Amino acid sequence: MINALSFDLEYWYTAELVCRCVPDEKEDQVIEAVYPLLDLLDEYNTKATFFVLGKLAEKYPELIREISENGHEIGSHSYSHKTLHELGIKNFEYEIEKTNEILRSITGRYPLGFRAPTFSIDNTNKWALDILVKNGYRYDSSIFPVKTNLYGVPGAPVVSYNPSRNDITVHDPDGPIIEYPLSVIKFGINIPISGGFYLRLFPISFLKYAINRVNMERSVVIYMHPWEMYSHTRKVQLPLVSHFITYYGVNSAFNKLDYLLANFKFSPIKEVLGL
Repeated sequence: MINALSFDLEYWYTAELVCRCVPDEKEDQVIEAVYPLLDLLDEYNTKATFFVLGKLAEKYPELIREISENGHEIGSHSYSHKTLHELGIKNFEYEIEKTNEILRSITGRYPLGFRAPTFSIDNTNKWALDILVKNGYRYDSSIFPVKTNLYGVPGAPVVSYNPSRNDITVHDPDGPIIEYPLSVIKFGINIPISGGFYLRLFPISFLKYAINRVNMERSVVIYMHPWEMYSHTRKVQLPLVSHFITYYGVNSAFNKLDYLLANFKFSPIKEVLGL
């Protein structure tokens, strides 16, 4: 089974639980976090999807060009990392168009895939899918079929599907865009295993078991942020729970990814979807 590997390439201080507590002076550490990751992918001859923040691509066009020229897929992660709830229709469309042009100017092509900041697509802003289609997107990977305090679309399919314009939890064979939801395993309820905090939280033995079990029926999509695999990521003062969610397991995440690359096969999302 070929699984999908993806990275949300953003600044460490744009994370939802961090962004309101960031000091005025800060280093972005993008280069320091990304290059060891690219070396690791090269070691395993593995290509991935990088959902890139538009304003980060503006600052580091050579890095994005290098990632693309190394055979990785470049997708969009919006421009500012504001959630769709914050942006609204007009600002979201503006960010999509702006990021499209930035990425095209760097890589020579428009992105096919999108991931919303903080997985913020749900039925309250399903208009986003029409905007993505209008701007040439073939797939979205923003829906988490769970419910958390920050995001989630409980009841959404756990396999790739075409969301209905009327209800994004319903598959419509004629739907114009593919949704590749973040992966879960069912133990009575859906438990996220896709990556991020969940990859940092769970022991590698459980992750191996969960991926193997899910692979009996479908592929898995793994996502990570380079900043959460970089042991020198700056830590800011946060409430206890937010601090735990943001920083727990940062020192071991890189080694966990190493293990997964050694034991499973991964490709960019567009290849797993056959696009």
